[in-house]
Amino acid sequence: MRVKFYLAAVVIAALGFASCNKNAKLNQSEGNTTDSVSVTVFNLGNGVNVSHWLSQSPIRGAERDSMITKKDFDSIAAMGFNHVRLPIDEEQLYDEQMNHDESGFKLLHNAIQWSLENNLNIIVDLHILRSYHFNSENAKPNSLFENKEDQEKFLSIWLDLQKELKSYPNERVAYEILNEPNAPSFEVWNNFVAKFIETIRKEEPNRMLVIGANYWQVPSSFAYLSVPANDKNLILSFHFYSPLLITHYRAPWSESTKYYTGGVNYPGLIVQDTTSYKDLTEEQRAQMRTNNIVVNIETLENELEPAIHLADSLGLQLYCGEFGAYPRYIDKEIRLRWYDDIVTIFRKHNIANAHWCYKGDFPVVKKEDGSANELPAILTRK
Repeated sequence: MRVKFYLAAVVIAALGFASCNKNAKLNQSEGNTTDSVSVTVFNLGNGVNVSHWLSQSPIRGAERDSMITKKDFDSIAAMGFNHVRLPIDEEQLYDEQMNHDESGFKLLHNAIQWSLENNLNIIVDLHILRSYHFNSENAKPNSLFENKEDQEKFLSIWLDLQKELKSYPNERVAYEILNEPNAPSFEVWNNFVAKFIETIRKEEPNRMLVIGANYWQVPSSFAYLSVPANDKNLILSFHFYSPLLITHYRAPWSESTKYYTGGVNYPGLIVQDTTSYKDLTEEQRAQMRTNNIVVNIETLENELEPAIHLADSLGLQLYCGEFGAYPRYIDKEIRLRWYDDIVTIFRKHNIANAHWCYKGDFPVVKKEDGSANELPAILTRK
């Protein structure tokens, strides 16, 4: 669930970055190569995020242990999904002195084992750090990209996770560097990615690593993402919640959409009756005028073009690690039309994907009994 993609688009447009020729140089950095390393075959297909369990949750102890069980992974596989993306948080696994929360690590290993037993591949996604939260919701301001000690701790966390996870097959378990980065600049993030890859590659040259672009992994940032030349054991990951007026309609945590309660439409002009703006503040009306655009399968596909182009040009697998539409208030048929178009685009461009999420605010199961709702049939169609 992401609320800042509209900001990312504005920031990227305003920065007015370099020419296409410079972008081409940026996308292939010098450094680590895999000329003498085998390319790992890592099949993703369609998946789900098992969220709010080892991430974004205050629950611990027996309640956390029982929140997600093998039965859930059995169900995910039975619904036709091929993989799981597992968000994990630093505080779920470590105290501030880097001591292990043994129960948290047990659940992490359980999740991997349950995935493998169900022929599901799994991406271990470092979602939140004490020094970084994608929506800046930690008790302290984000400091990861400014503080060298925090950066060293980040690498220490990954080196420790690597010790725990490196015995799992390369073709079954992948590592995702960090969820939705928001570094001060593309250069800072690209240097951060390069250091992470260099660190992991010392022990695991064949491990699949998942990386996204700066500014919350929006597709428009991919023109400025740099990856090491000739490293084919990489997966490029973007997130997609566009347009927010559809995907986050009346979502209570979304500052840019929660106040609007009028009608919406898809495909076409999102708000067709703008008299519904009358009770909004002037600032809200201005925001609505900006967000009220014509959207259809063609415009959605165009938004993805920078990510598609980069993955194709580098010969790397492209992955949408998060997408979804909040179901509580929006008309079901409108929501399902959006899903149908997104899945059509994914199939056309061979984009692997993981729906956000499994049981949370964007569920693929019914709350009352955990059985599949209407989404798995759409998400897993061939």
